[in-house]
Amino acid sequence: MKEIKVAIVEDTKIINDSLATLLDNSDGFKCVGQYLDAETCIKEIKSTGADILLMDIKLPGMNGIEAVKQIKEKLPDLSILMLTVHEENDLIFEALCAGAVGYLIKKTHPERLLDAIQEAYEGGAPMSSHIARKVTTFFQSNKKITPNQTVLTDREQEILKELIKGKTYYAIAHSLNISKDTVRFHIKKIYKKLHVHSQAEAVAEAIKKGIV
Repeated sequence: MKEIKVAIVEDTKIINDSLATLLDNSDGFKCVGQYLDAETCIKEIKSTGADILLMDIKLPGMNGIEAVKQIKEKLPDLSILMLTVHEENDLIFEALCAGAVGYLIKKTHPERLLDAIQEAYEGGAPMSSHIARKVTTFFQSNKKITPNQTVLTDREQEILKELIKGKTYYAIAHSLNISKDTVRFHIKKIYKKLHVHSQAEAVAEAIKKGIV
């Protein structure tokens, strides 16, 4: 089994060290970088070869959302999970639009955290159920219905709704009784229609435009 390499940006050292210990003591995971600020992470993250980055939002100096934007420019394929105590709707929105693939609160149970890292590695968009409900409610209540030429099929809209729930491609395929390859095919078409390049961007763009 391939080890999932994870880096951490967290300014509270005891939390940072606890996360690193959890990863290093869990089969299939390895901590490859620990940072107390975003600026150092931005300089060094590429050299770690990380698959997943756990990013706090409130940091000394540059905040986590701005860091996500800069890191995604350098490493567009890196999956970033926001791990924070903050549950404010606007921060959730900004984090997803910046390129984060998921959003978990710090009190997430260790087993759920590891599951979320695994989900993100496999192409999912993990969120705690509480956060997922808040995201959906916030986006749907604040979406701006604007004229646009984007027309998604019923199946594509179904898949987008499943992505919003944070499901993996496998889980979506099982839920909709289609193959995983079919899910990938539809998601590529969704990306093209929405002019986006990531799962999080697709979800944010679709809800912002009132498509789902």
